[in-house]
Amino acid sequence: MSATEPLRIGGVARRLLVSSRPVSWINTAYPFAAAYLLTAHRIDAAWIIGTLFFLIPYNLAMYGINDVFDYESDLRNPRKGGAHGAVLDRRMHPITLWAAGLSCLPFLVVLVALGSPASWLVLALSLFFVVFYSAPPLRLKERPFADSVTSSIHFFSPAVYGLVLAGAVWTWQLVLVIVAFGLWGVASHAFGAVQDVSADREAGIASIATARGARWTVRFALACYTAAGVVMLATAWPGPLAAVVVVPYLLTVWPYRNITDDTAAAATAGWNRFLWLNQLAGFLVTLLLIWFWMLSA
Repeated sequence: MSATEPLRIGGVARRLLVSSRPVSWINTAYPFAAAYLLTAHRIDAAWIIGTLFFLIPYNLAMYGINDVFDYESDLRNPRKGGAHGAVLDRRMHPITLWAAGLSCLPFLVVLVALGSPASWLVLALSLFFVVFYSAPPLRLKERPFADSVTSSIHFFSPAVYGLVLAGAVWTWQLVLVIVAFGLWGVASHAFGAVQDVSADREAGIASIATARGARWTVRFALACYTAAGVVMLATAWPGPLAAVVVVPYLLTVWPYRNITDDTAAAATAGWNRFLWLNQLAGFLVTLLLIWFWMLSA
């Protein structure tokens, strides 16, 4: 969409769709859906509304806000414009922010009505980090280490929300699962940041990768993936089997362990595999959850 091309409904809808990263929708909807279903043992209005919310509106808010406030960096980033996100025309910025807010609103009204004060708090914190990861004045994505932690929250908070909404009883085993999920998220963000070192530096954007360098960041991601697997070994059966799920991530990231800032863009090839690797990981985790369901029935 060029600056002179008139805005049409079809074009606007297409840009919003690209901005929401459809390939990643499942990464936020699945944790909520699985956590709620395993706790409540039923499909009800809360499960349906929550799953739809974390499938599309949540992702439009998370990635759309990011595309608006990362505009200057995205202009310099050759990988933007597809599965990796949109380079939004400036005229799309207010439209995107309004679309994100208005698409979330009806779901939030229903979820608040169906929830409890504890679930309201978790949902509020989740959305707080969705907004202020990219938006000023906090813009947490420009605070090294906080950027990776906040990004991880984007993905494990739907699971925490599903557990709280369904009234889960918290045990140390359950906490370990969330900790492992969080470590996976930190590792994934850190590795994803490596490919953008040059574009982020040109735009004056700080990140864990620009602060610590590409090589250190890749090795940090490897350490976090490994830690996630080790934590899962301490969970109840069949939880330890989930440790195997981190192996494909380690194999994907390992070739880039000696990457330099000058060659950091090469990590995009690994990131492309990572996007589809999530689908395999989700399949394996689903099998384990079904097994757990059968054992606990």
